[in-house]
Amino acid sequence: MRKSSYWRIWFYLLEARGLDVQLVNARDVKNVPGRPKTDKLDSVWLAKLTEKGLLRPSFVPPKQIRMLRDYTRLRVDLTAERTRHWQRLEKLLEDALIKISAVASRIDLRSVRDMVEALIAGQRSPRLLAGLARGRMKLKHADLVEALTGQFDEHHAELARMLLDQIDALTAQIDTLTARIDTQLAAILDTRNPDADPDPDHPDPNHPEPGPADPLPATGNGPGDIAQPSPDQRSAVPSTADLVDILDEIPGVGPHIAQVIIAEIGLDMSRFPTAGHLVSWAKLCPRTIQSGAKSTAGKTGKGNRYLRAVLGDAAAGAGKTNTFLGERYRRIIKRRGKLKALVAVARSILVIIWQLLSHPGLRYHDLGADFHTRRIDTERRTRNHVRQLEALGYTVTLTAAA
Repeated sequence: MRKSSYWRIWFYLLEARGLDVQLVNARDVKNVPGRPKTDKLDSVWLAKLTEKGLLRPSFVPPKQIRMLRDYTRLRVDLTAERTRHWQRLEKLLEDALIKISAVASRIDLRSVRDMVEALIAGQRSPRLLAGLARGRMKLKHADLVEALTGQFDEHHAELARMLLDQIDALTAQIDTLTARIDTQLAAILDTRNPDADPDPDHPDPNHPEPGPADPLPATGNGPGDIAQPSPDQRSAVPSTADLVDILDEIPGVGPHIAQVIIAEIGLDMSRFPTAGHLVSWAKLCPRTIQSGAKSTAGKTGKGNRYLRAVLGDAAAGAGKTNTFLGERYRRIIKRRGKLKALVAVARSILVIIWQLLSHPGLRYHDLGADFHTRRIDTERRTRNHVRQLEALGYTVTLTAAA
C-alpha cells in the first residue's frame, strides 16, 4: 500500500479487537521472490511471511502516544497558520505605506500590537502612535514616526481587525492544545509507572540495566556525555515535568520541542535497538550508494517532517551556543556547509535523546566547547608539521616557548 493514511482504518479496527497488527513496508514484501501476483494469493503469501517472521513491522506508536501526536501536530499547524496571519497583517500595513517591520524586530511585539489597535481605533498621528512604544523601542521614536507615516484608511482598519481576531482565536486554541498536551503527557507517565521495575535487585531480563562494570554505550562521534544514574534513579520513572526538563537540558531543545519529540518517537526505545536505528528511521543519516569500488553518500530522505522540523530548530539553536553541540556545528559548517552541519547536529541531538529515554534517571552532561581541543595529540601534530616543512626543503629547529 502506498504511503498514505488509508492503512489507519484497518489498523485501528483490528487493534481494537485485540489483535497483534503489523504495518509492513511494501518494499520488504516485494523483495521476497517466488509468488504469483493475485490479491488472494498475495494475502496468503503475506500471512505465511508473517507466520515465519520474515516481515519487519514498521514503527506504529501506542494509542496514547498517537493521541499526544495528534495534539502536538495540530499545535504545530496552528502555530504556522498564526504566523501566516501575522505575515498577512504585515503585508496589509505595507499596502497602507506603513513599514513598521523596518523598525521593530518582530511584528508580533506588544508595542506593534498597541500601534495597530490604535490605527484601527482611528488614530492617524504618527507621533502619537510612536509614543505607544515600550522598552527599547522608545529609543527609536524618530524612526517610528517615519515608519508610521502612511495612508491607513477604513478598509485597512476593517481587514486588520479581522486578521487580529483570527490571530487571537488561533492563540487561544494553541494555549488550549498546550494545556491538553501537558495533561496527556502526565497520563502517559502515570500508565508507565506500574511498568517500572519494583525490585532493583531483580531487573527485567528483557530490559537489563547497565551496572558499574557495564558502562553505557558511547553516543557516537561525540554528541555529548551522559552521566551514570544512581541505583535509586534506575528504578524510578521520571515524572512529566522531570522528563521534559531532562530533555530541556540539551542545548537547543525547549519544552515545546521536547513534547513534539516525545510525541513523534514515543517513550519505548526498545522499538529502536540502537541509536543508529532511531537516526535511520528519522532519515537523519545519509544512505551509502555503492557502485563497484566507489562509495558515495546519498540524500538523507524525507522522514517524519514534524520530527525533522523540531530537530532542525533545535540544531539551529544549539549552533549559537558555546557548548559541544555549538562547536560541532561550527566545525562542520566550515567544510561541509550549513545544511549538512544542521543535519549532523540534529542527528547528535537525537542520539542523546535515545540515550536519555533508554536509561531513565540519566541526565545530560555537556562535554564543553573545548572538547576537541583537549583531545589534540600535540606531539603527533608537531611531527606532522615538521615533516611537511622538511619536505619543502627547510631545516626545522624547535624551541619551547617561555
